[in-house]
Amino acid sequence: MPKRKTEVIASFGGRLASLRKATGYTQVELAAEMGITQRMVAYYEAPNAQPPAHLLPQLAQTLGVSVDVLLGLTEPRRPKKVATNRLERQLLEIEKLDPKAKRQLTQLLDTFIEGEKLKRRMNAGITTQEA
Repeated sequence: MPKRKTEVIASFGGRLASLRKATGYTQVELAAEMGITQRMVAYYEAPNAQPPAHLLPQLAQTLGVSVDVLLGLTEPRRPKKVATNRLERQLLEIEKLDPKAKRQLTQLLDTFIEGEKLKRRMNAGITTQEA
């Protein structure tokens, strides 16, 4: 049994890096999300890193896994809807908002998208007329 614990601790850094990459975070983004420095994230991802006990629950929640998965005690049960980039993480956060706030944000996004489409059409028309 002690051997298993040593294996878990020895491979924590690699597992953390793998989970971080799978969720689309850079070290800088994960650090900002956690309220720590990028240097600390890099330290925790080192081959001989010791799990930072006080950060384990927050790390696990941020990465969308249990602490047991983070420590390598269990395998992830099933893939969660995990964002792979900043925009996807923002969209997942929007999904958690109340319906009125979601509707307002959706309308704002629709307006912005339509404006960008109109700009592209106008620029394409100008380019075609010049040719």
